[in-house]
Formats: sequence, structure tokens, C-alpha cells
Amino acid sequence: MEPVSHAHTNLRRVPVQQRSADRLARILDAGAVLLDETGYELLSTRAVADRAGVPIGSVYRFFPNKRALVDALAERNLEVYAGRVVVRLEAIPEQEWRAAIDAVLDEYLAMKRSVPGFALVDFGPPPPDAGPLDEVNRRVAGRLAELLSRHLARGREGTVSDAALLRTVLVCVQAADALLQLAFRSDPDGDPDLIGETRILLQAYLARVLE
Repeated sequence: MEPVSHAHTNLRRVPVQQRSADRLARILDAGAVLLDETGYELLSTRAVADRAGVPIGSVYRFFPNKRALVDALAERNLEVYAGRVVVRLEAIPEQEWRAAIDAVLDEYLAMKRSVPGFALVDFGPPPPDAGPLDEVNRRVAGRLAELLSRHLARGREGTVSDAALLRTVLVCVQAADALLQLAFRSDPDGDPDLIGETRILLQAYLARVLE
């Protein structure tokens, strides 16, 4: 059987068979659901194993502790998010960069509202185990800049340098992260006025390099 490719880079053991990959997916799914139910502080590898219906040894085969499990969940979230953004961008004409930015924001909001565990762990673990915020946001910005560059370049006569686009997207990610945290603290579904202001801010700032 061909090895099963896997996005996670921080696993103790990368699954090479579909059965093992399916078990890993069940473990991550269980961890995501439990994050919504108990929060990060009360999350335990034992509870994850019980919810996933696997022996505790199966969890430790992949992860040494809950921090590593949550890191892998965050990494999976970014892969899923990027995939959803790609699908949205395929339906948007390359010249319509504002629609592309709306799609990037809308997919994040949709995941925030509907994907288990995403409200607490989007692309990085929560405090107290959270690493430096800029590391997470740099990773997210790098992925988004790559996707946007690939999409927008097809419909533009001029080009934006990769460095300029990455820097601009990083500023947007940092700003949006702070504003959306505030929006979702104010309203479980996200304060619509703050989300609207975030959308205006992103488009106004990106206009500097995309218009």
C-alpha cells in the first residue's frame, strides 16, 4: 500500500496506512469536540482517547502530550482553511481582489462559527501554552500571501513583489486577529459591527498594493 500523505510535521509517528490515518483523524476530531466542551485547561489525553474510542496508547503513539495534540489540530485547521479559501478563489475573477479578500475573511468566520474546537484553537494553541503570537500569524500570513499571489497574478498586468505582499498580508493578519478576537468576545457569533470595520480596514490597507 502507498504511504498516506499527512500534513502534520510535529507527529511522533506519521501514519503510513489509511487505517492509521483514520485513527489519527478520530483523535483530532475528539480533541476538537472536547475543547468546546471543557476548554483547554481541562482537556486530557485520556478523555480524548475515550471520546475517540481508541486505547490511550494510540494517542501517545502520535502525541507526547495534549500540547502536541492541539498543535496538530491547529496545523490541520490551517490546511482545511487554506483548502476552503482555494475553492472560494476559484470562483472569483482574478481582477476582483476585494471579493478575494472578502472570501478569505468569510471562510475564517464560517470556521470560527461552525468547526469544532476552532473558536478556541484556530491556528495555534491558547494560553498558557500558546507560543509567540507573531509566529502563528506569520505562518498564516505566509500561506495566505502564497494563495493570493497565485490567484491575483493571473489577472494583473503588473506584479506585486512577494516581499511586499507578504508584509502587507502579515499586517492584515495581525490586525484582523486582534479585532476578531474582540468581536467574538463581544458576541459568540462575532459582533457584526466590529466584523464590518475589520473588513473595511483590510480592504483599505490592501488597496495600497493591489490597486
